[in-house]
Amino acid sequence: MYCYQCEQTQNSAEGPGCRAEVGTCGKDALTADLQDLLIYMAKGISMYAHRAGQLGVVDSEVNGFVLEAIFTTLTNVNFDEKRFEGLIESAACYRDRMRAAYQAACAKAGQVPEVLSGPAVCNPEHELAALQKQAELGAITAGLSTIGEDIVGLRALVLYGMKGVAAYANHARLLGQESDEVYATFYEAMDFLASEPTEVDALLGWALKVGELNYRVMQLLDAGSTGRYGHPIPTEVRTTPVKGKSILVSGHDMVDLEALLQQTEGMGINIYTHGELLPAHGYPAFHKYPHLKGNYGTAWQRQKTEFAEFPGAVLMTSNCIIEPMESYRGRIFTCGPVGWPGVSHIEEHDFSGLIAAVQAEPGFLEDSEPATVTVGFARNAVLGVADKVIDAVKQGQISRFFVIGGCDGARPGRNYYTQVAEEVPMDGVILTLGCAKYRFNDHDFGDIGGIPRLLDVGQCNDT
Repeated sequence: MYCYQCEQTQNSAEGPGCRAEVGTCGKDALTADLQDLLIYMAKGISMYAHRAGQLGVVDSEVNGFVLEAIFTTLTNVNFDEKRFEGLIESAACYRDRMRAAYQAACAKAGQVPEVLSGPAVCNPEHELAALQKQAELGAITAGLSTIGEDIVGLRALVLYGMKGVAAYANHARLLGQESDEVYATFYEAMDFLASEPTEVDALLGWALKVGELNYRVMQLLDAGSTGRYGHPIPTEVRTTPVKGKSILVSGHDMVDLEALLQQTEGMGINIYTHGELLPAHGYPAFHKYPHLKGNYGTAWQRQKTEFAEFPGAVLMTSNCIIEPMESYRGRIFTCGPVGWPGVSHIEEHDFSGLIAAVQAEPGFLEDSEPATVTVGFARNAVLGVADKVIDAVKQGQISRFFVIGGCDGARPGRNYYTQVAEEVPMDGVILTLGCAKYRFNDHDFGDIGGIPRLLDVGQCNDT
């Protein structure tokens, strides 16, 4: 295996990248290789979808499959080799479907279809060992000895950017927000990668174009979140548990959270968010659920400790899963793109198995001392007091704004997040998002003329 797509990447004398049988995230070589092959197959689908799209052919089912398939290959999302075998098989079927659609569109338009190669004609092997060998076609380092590290690195830069686009676009799609223009650019980018580009300027140009695409996708995601759940408002969130049966929901997906809240209404089960779902409490639509009790725990890298201590069931909705410990493996569930071998996976928002598992757990036996953090300072909330903020700046009460955000990690030295926050001058305001906030969001930073000095603007998705 070779992978260097995330902040957990190992460093050695050979340079950055996980090369061992197991990466830092816990991904084994077989799973990593199958992910590479799945990306290769997704390029094949994209080659036909790009050309079919130019002839006016769009397939919504294919769009959804490609987004989720690529999403599964992000760090800490899916580690289940069996799921990847199935995804690769499905990818071949969808590729053939888009090929047929493209050929039919060409015939209708009186055009001769292009004869495509590479990912467009790759048929997956049937045996696992053969599949892993075939994955060399899609390896990140393919062609390294002839094209060099710079070209390989630029290709990876574009590809990893596209993985981010796929994740955000998948979330947006679940919220009813899609764009034919986004899909067209998405498939064009994947088609470009399938051509095995070697021109530096072209690769840099696409890296920038992927950034523009991601910005557009995040607009769709914002529209989906605020359109369905309302614009976030400043909301105090309890961070200590209360007595009762409990479910902990981690990840990013508010659609999953909403479905679980609906299915547990009136059952006496308390729901807590974890990690990147903390900002969900700021959305008005979630305020109608009294059994959404608060947030438990902190960032993703502490889940082995926090999940082990949580006396209920756990649901992973989108990403950041770490190998479950035996102490809670029987009460953790995955849904959507997430997967871990041997862990129960939930399809179609049917949380009945999860709810049944909760009943066998003790839950919290008593109320804890109340403690809170405040979330919901998204753009509408901040712009709603813009006049006060601007006046405070003009009066010299606020000198600077500091943005402290990003994905936290377990690596030693990450306490610099806390150090920076604590050293912000008293006339400075901190905007924070992503799970790095857990390093300091329980500190009391006070306010400046009624304006909190710490403003939690949301998930990393809300950048």
